[in-house]
Amino acid sequence: MLYIIPTPIGNLEDITIRAIKILKKSNYIIIENYYRSKILFNKYKIFNKNIIVYNKYNEYKKNNYIYKKIIKYKICSLISNAGTPLISDPGYLIIKKCIKNNIKFNILPGANAFIPALISSGFPLHNFVFIGFLPIKNNKIKKIFKIKKTLIIYDTSKKIKKNFIKNKKYLLNKKIFIHKEISKKFEEKIYFKYKKKKKLNFLNKIKGELTILINNN
Repeated sequence: MLYIIPTPIGNLEDITIRAIKILKKSNYIIIENYYRSKILFNKYKIFNKNIIVYNKYNEYKKNNYIYKKIIKYKICSLISNAGTPLISDPGYLIIKKCIKNNIKFNILPGANAFIPALISSGFPLHNFVFIGFLPIKNNKIKKIFKIKKTLIIYDTSKKIKKNFIKNKKYLLNKKIFIHKEISKKFEEKIYFKYKKKKKLNFLNKIKGELTILINNN
């Protein structure tokens, strides 16, 4: 049986009791990055587990290997560095293969970045779409900004200013909300309207992981 288990996106206490119990019982734990997951394992004394590192660099190569482990062992757990697996993280190929072969899997509810950001934004909640990280190609970006809904985008502090400048024509006069470092010590909420003459120097000071919402309704 495969369990898809959300992990904290900031505060390590944002994990369910059930998630910890399953991780402790797991025969194999499929992780994205050993050093990131080790922090969580040490806090909750999740030791002596068989670990498989599975990320964007090896997901195609390791997919069949992981699938065989899921079939063979009673409990296999999939986690990402932070948040819910598959949400802008690896795991899609595994789930697709399980569905194709009628292999049961369970998904635990838990932490993610975009729902807290959506609620905090003050933008319409009944009409939104999750984009994740913006594509590179301009034609795909153009299609995204034609969607008349609240847009939810992930970005990094290194790229945010560049992306805002690149997509200025789509963002002008739009209400924007940036939720920085959700559930962490330096969590911050930034609300603004992108005006034509608005300087973006304040974006240089933003650090950490970012969830950006655009009121495109």
